[in-house]
Parts: sequence; structure tokens; C-alpha cells
Amino acid sequence: MSHIILVSGGVKSGKSEFAEYLASKEKNVTYIALSENRPEDLLWKEKIKIHQLRRPKCWKLIETENLIPIIKADKGILLIDSLGGFVVNSLKIKEVEWKNCLNNLLYYLGSYKSKIIIVGEQTGWGLMSEHEIGNLYTDRLGVCLKEITKISKENWITINGKAIKLDNMFFEIPK
Repeated sequence: MSHIILVSGGVKSGKSEFAEYLASKEKNVTYIALSENRPEDLLWKEKIKIHQLRRPKCWKLIETENLIPIIKADKGILLIDSLGGFVVNSLKIKEVEWKNCLNNLLYYLGSYKSKIIIVGEQTGWGLMSEHEIGNLYTDRLGVCLKEITKISKENWITINGKAIKLDNMFFEIPK
């Protein structure tokens, strides 16, 4: 049975820094950077550089857009940053395929033998996108976070550079 720690939060809330802090207590961490390569996007490249400079050099780095094969092959302690990359890769598939993809992710996360620290973006707290793809992203990411929360041992949210552990402060919403 895996030990999943989910850290979610908004833009610049400190979620990656907090996940890195949690991972810093571990040995042999594999950092999975879930992102497409964007060589023309200078702001994205700068953000990546900031993340790289914070990480210990001894962590193994895997840059990928395809998370599930990595989780299938147990690699010890994982830090996955972030779920948004997983969801972006699903935006061109139909809803049935998306549900299968999410179920596969949940299965492999749940059966992983080591600790997994997952970073996830909180979206949808403000305006709805005027674009269909933006709303699809927000909806799928929200479902993904909700389902991973159900199988996580620890659930944290970061707001304004503060981390709040949610596990003892909540009431489960009935279906």
C-alpha cells in the first residue's frame, strides 16, 4: 500500500516549495517534472530554472509528459510536480478515455509501494474560462485532485506561503 501525500494550492502559493521540503527529509528521491517542453516560452523556462535551483543535486530527475509508466515501475520515493501536466495531456481525449486514464493513475498510485508526494494546482476558485479547453482543464484537474485526496494518507493545501494539513479539519461531503 502506498503512502501518498497530496499538496495542492493556487499559483505561487508555495505548493512546490512545501512538497520539496517534505521530500527533503527522504533519501533517494526521484523528482518527476510533468511538463511539455516549451523552448520558446521564456517565462516558463525561468520558472523551470527556479525549480531546478531549489532541488538538491542528489535527486534523480525524470522529465516526462507520461506519468503512468513511471509509476508502474516502482522507483522508490517520488515527488510529482505537478498534476496539471498529467491533465494537460488528457485534453485531446474523449471523456470515456479520460476516465480510464484517471482510473489507471489511481490504481497505480494506490498500489505503489513507496512514498509519493504529489503537487496539484487548485483552479476554479475564480472566474470560469471563456474557452472550452480551459473549463475542461479545470474540471478534469478538480476531479483528479478529489479522487487522489480519497486515497492519500496526508492532504495539504498551501495558501500565501502557509501550509495547512486538511486531514483532521474536514467533513467529508456526502454524495
